[in-house]
Amino acid sequence: MEPVSAMASSRAATNALLAELREDRLAPQAVVCFLSQAAHRSLLQAARRPRALAELAALHGVLYRLTRGRRPGRRWVAASWVLAASHLGLLEHRTRLTAADILTLLRANLPALPGGTGRASGVLAVGLDLADGRLARHQGTISPFGDYADTFADAAFWTWLTLRHEPNPAVRAAAIAAWALPVVTVTGLALRRGTMPERPRPVLLRPAAVLQAVVALRHLVRR
Repeated sequence: MEPVSAMASSRAATNALLAELREDRLAPQAVVCFLSQAAHRSLLQAARRPRALAELAALHGVLYRLTRGRRPGRRWVAASWVLAASHLGLLEHRTRLTAADILTLLRANLPALPGGTGRASGVLAVGLDLADGRLARHQGTISPFGDYADTFADAAFWTWLTLRHEPNPAVRAAAIAAWALPVVTVTGLALRRGTMPERPRPVLLRPAAVLQAVVALRHLVRR
């Protein structure tokens, strides 16, 4: 069998690692092996895409300078860079970022940027979400990396905005539950089956989209 680190397809590599993890019934040593192999593959894939890695570094370098003296600021930007760089293998055959990818990463870093916590930040995040999806479809640049970055951006921004600025406990709990449900469902299915499931169906994501609009509008009109 081809080594995981040499597999061109990120999905095939992930499925191979998940199958091994399932066979070992999630034993602690199997989990450690899973994480170490995944990390090794991530480093190799990033090294094979020096242009995309340089683009990531340049983008986050600019963001890092813009967030000086802010909270969560530079730690947030640094975490974003690590997560994005460790998933460059999801670019598959591509060797560079696209405009849609950059818009998505900007959305993920809104909490750290000037103006990212203002009243219109939720509406801005919704606008960026619609723009990056439309741009990726129009340019034919949809990729697993874009899907991952989009999920990360949603989870990062909306969880932060809800916990920091949503005063209603019921809305806060419903929003967090709606965003956590697809992640928990996909992760549970992946571990149980030993293979990555398809993307969550729209019916599973619809409550999260509705609550994003609710939180954004409440933040916009709140005194």
